[in-house]
Amino acid sequence: MSTLRAEPRVAAIKTVEITEDELMVELADGRRISVPLAWYPRLLAGTPEERDSWRLIGQGEGIHWPELDEDISAENLIFGQPSAESQQSLRKWLAERTGPGAR
Repeated sequence: MSTLRAEPRVAAIKTVEITEDELMVELADGRRISVPLAWYPRLLAGTPEERDSWRLIGQGEGIHWPELDEDISAENLIFGQPSAESQQSLRKWLAERTGPGAR
């Protein structure tokens, strides 16, 4: 007997809105998801201008912030997955932003 396995499809991101403490997305299927900005420390550390400088990846599979070197997938937002960046990596990135020669 054979079985049919359905492959779940993740809805594409349609719009993005960022406040001081939340990341909110609207998906192509009509769902709206909001997550704490604290889940994504690079976004939290970014300026409002850096946070507003984003683009969709592919056909809405994710969001990219070039100035913050941050990517967040629609799948991670849907499944409630915060950033998996290590504290060591985040500290290094923050030091590069605030150290000598930083903007």
